[in-house]
Amino acid sequence: MERAREQATTGGPAGPARRPGETGAALELLVHGVGGTTPQEMLNDPRVERITGDGTAAIFRRADDVDAEHRPDDRRRDGPVPEAYVWCNLTSGSGTRALWLLLLPFMVVNLAHWMRPSAPGRRRTVRLYGLLVRLAGLTLTVLLVAAACEVALDLAAWQCAGTRTCADRHSWLGFLSPTVSDGGWWSSPGRRLALASFVPAALTGLLWYLSRRTWSDYESQQPLARDPQPDEDPGPTALGRPGFWYGRRLVARLRAAHTAAGLITVAAAVGSAAARHDRAPGGPAVLHTLGLLLEAALAACAVAVVWVVCRRGRSERRVDRELDERFVHRLPLAALLLLALTLVYAGWDRPGWESAGRLPGDATFGAIALVQGLLVIVLAVVAHVLHRTDPGRRAVLRGLGGPAVAMLACALGGVMSGGVSQRVSDWLDGTGTSIEGPPVLLTWQASVIPPLLVVVLGLVAWLAHRAWRLARAEREAVARDYPDEARDRARTRRIVYTRAMASLTDRGPRIVAVTSGVTLLLGAAALVGALTTDRTPGEAAQGTYPIVHGAAETSQALGSWLIGLGFILFVTWGRRAYKDAAARRTIGILWDVGTFWPRAAHPFAPPCYAERAVPDLTWRMATWTRVTGGRLVISGHSQGSVLAAAAAWQLAPSARKRVALLTYGSPLERLYGRWFPAHFGPAALSSLHREVDCWRNLYRLTDPIGGPVGLPGDRGPQVDHPPLKDPLAHGRTDLLPLPAPILGHSDYQADPVFAEERRMLLARLRPGLPAPRDEPEPPAA
Repeated sequence: MERAREQATTGGPAGPARRPGETGAALELLVHGVGGTTPQEMLNDPRVERITGDGTAAIFRRADDVDAEHRPDDRRRDGPVPEAYVWCNLTSGSGTRALWLLLLPFMVVNLAHWMRPSAPGRRRTVRLYGLLVRLAGLTLTVLLVAAACEVALDLAAWQCAGTRTCADRHSWLGFLSPTVSDGGWWSSPGRRLALASFVPAALTGLLWYLSRRTWSDYESQQPLARDPQPDEDPGPTALGRPGFWYGRRLVARLRAAHTAAGLITVAAAVGSAAARHDRAPGGPAVLHTLGLLLEAALAACAVAVVWVVCRRGRSERRVDRELDERFVHRLPLAALLLLALTLVYAGWDRPGWESAGRLPGDATFGAIALVQGLLVIVLAVVAHVLHRTDPGRRAVLRGLGGPAVAMLACALGGVMSGGVSQRVSDWLDGTGTSIEGPPVLLTWQASVIPPLLVVVLGLVAWLAHRAWRLARAEREAVARDYPDEARDRARTRRIVYTRAMASLTDRGPRIVAVTSGVTLLLGAAALVGALTTDRTPGEAAQGTYPIVHGAAETSQALGSWLIGLGFILFVTWGRRAYKDAAARRTIGILWDVGTFWPRAAHPFAPPCYAERAVPDLTWRMATWTRVTGGRLVISGHSQGSVLAAAAAWQLAPSARKRVALLTYGSPLERLYGRWFPAHFGPAALSSLHREVDCWRNLYRLTDPIGGPVGLPGDRGPQVDHPPLKDPLAHGRTDLLPLPAPILGHSDYQADPVFAEERRMLLARLRPGLPAPRDEPEPPAA
């Protein structure tokens, strides 16, 4: 491998490499899409060698092409030297990746940060948008840790261990029960809470560890360092800024703040119960004073956490290698110290203190739900203001895609929290009478799931009807695409329904809008119902009309069952993914789409693989074109096309002119351009089209992911090739005697158009190839 690397970059023993500006060598850099693949499949050769990279992400060549730069006139090769960049292990590696399922709400809220509308000149409003999303992410951390406190502190240590019937049923809680242990040392309510607090504290520590480890692997990758050229235009997208793919400083600061927030949540859950007892008439005065001091210290630490989150956003205009040591180290340590002091305070002996009822969880979860709802509403107002600045015709939901996704993230966090609490309560309380169970608000939130499912089923029915209508309209189009072939009605039906189903991707924004809006309304109704009645929906509906009471009872029971079933499926899927590589690869596909963006809103989100992949591709393109002076086509499929475009933006303008871009099955405009208009909108894609030497895009009408880019051919050929025929033949022909498959999103290279488009791009790169700015221009051929 070292020999291959040396020859591929310096010229090897055969002689010095060609000088910059020479055009003999030609390279096609292949970048795969979602789900991953092997280098053998990408290069169509079982004999491959890794020329650079490691076991996580690497570049491979065929064994016969290792020193291809020194054999530019080799007649055995037809076309450019293929080179495969394999990055699938960044998202679907070891079995520990199954733990990333716990981070799904964090990933979704992080996506909302990047969905802001394009708004040139509204810098302060853009900062406010990012601040609101970061605060929403902070509430999700508090919600997750609060749910762990509800399970460990309230349900297990406070309610079950404090009830003789429940403690007898679960012998492992016997030493915490005052009756079973006959007043043992651990049976005091404060000591039970102190011991149980290690569960949510350990969860916080696990999140910190996962974020810290991935931070050192992903965010610490050095981007390609270069000085801005004199006439360089910053462009309409931030993807070309030097520090965009280097978020080390922000993630470290947010990690410290969220870790401290989790520890403060645990300390508040433990200390509030003891302080409430000390405030009662006749309580110990010294402990009451200590409780007030601890509550003040916790409030001050919470203010510091919010201030750190609000302080500043990302540094993208330069590679920011600094770390805020004061916050990164001192803030979590201060929160950990306060937690230790709170545990000592709660564990102090208080004669006559007994646990009864629930811990004050309704107020906590109610406050979190209220803050999240207000943040989403304000975020929607800010997004609307930004969208009015530069109204984009293709932007989803008129710029409100970010707030809608943030609402879904909060709802997902609430469902996960309520599901865990409800299942643990059912497990502890087999009879349903020994303990009071989780807070009333969580029961109300579970009860709104059946109405929400009714709405979702209605949307599914609408999609099915829409697909049927589209399929009827496609029949004539299929007949025009295959005019000289005998048509089979069954074959035609499969083609038109494949096209119709693929077109449903463009209806996704409407699904998200309706689901998010209904979720917000139902969540507000659940919050009002829980706070005004302080009873479950079934109990609150007693004395009303029989149909109302029956609907409330049914919704409550069905919601509890559904949320429990969802939790069981979630755990089962995670366990299967831990053991099964195929299931882990499926989860990896989700992360391929959801973790492309840097962690700008939540440090506990799954890591951004593009912070490793984009610098890898940028380094390879920049060094290869500089050393060999050859022609380079970067060829990206699906998500690989997004990586290819992001890497091209990171090149210097002079190097960008030496690269051609070939995308196929690309979601650049269909998904990214609509959902992330500030970074992949029409202005950004048009600038990329102007700055690379040439760009061609291939797509099929049967592809549910890829689509046209929609840019004119103002310099050179138009970007979009006409839709490729899929299948290549309607029936059996002389060239294809067997039925051709409907490929959809896969196997674009099997189409003859692919090789022809690649040949045309290389031919366009040949004449008048510009040299880098620091090298003299080569003479014209």
